[in-house]
Amino acid sequence: MASLTPLAFAALGLLAEAPMHPYEMFQTMLQRREDQNVKVRPGTLYHQIGRLVDLGYAEALGTAREGNRPERTTYAITDDGRAELEAGLRRMIAEPADEYPEFQLAVSHVDNLTATEAVTALRARADALRQERAGYDEAATGLQAKRLAERYWLDVSYVRATLTAQIEWLTATADRIASGDIPWDGPAVPDDSPQKDKEPTR
Repeated sequence: MASLTPLAFAALGLLAEAPMHPYEMFQTMLQRREDQNVKVRPGTLYHQIGRLVDLGYAEALGTAREGNRPERTTYAITDDGRAELEAGLRRMIAEPADEYPEFQLAVSHVDNLTATEAVTALRARADALRQERAGYDEAATGLQAKRLAERYWLDVSYVRATLTAQIEWLTATADRIASGDIPWDGPAVPDDSPQKDKEPTR
């Protein structure tokens, strides 16, 4: 089983819907905001489609020209490509992956900032995520207006839900630090903690 790049996998998913030429695939990805899931560039997309053909996951149906536009080749998914797509989807949806996000690392060391700096940074991130969420709201409204079936843009609603959860956590945590509910001074382990009793003596 060959390893596919995220862009190749996204292209395979589009071909499973219907035969398309690469430019149509590129425009569809932008319309559905799939450029938020994978880095999409026309040249790279053409290259990945070529790789799908080499692997036997896609095949060229024919080439046509419309007006003065360049010739465009339409591609379709093969039976092997559909099997690869389905196997990949089952694995990626069911099995959590280790992704090591940068923000999680930063939060584990946020105590190195002052309380004021931590609150400011957390609230700034919350504001940035609110703007990002507004973009997804706009995209969802546009996709609904186009009457695109919801199953084709579940990723948009998923990302919006995760952004909402992040905003709530960031806001609540910033408020708790600012109010002193999360103490920002003192030892890592209080003297009266059971953990202290377990520390080895010399």
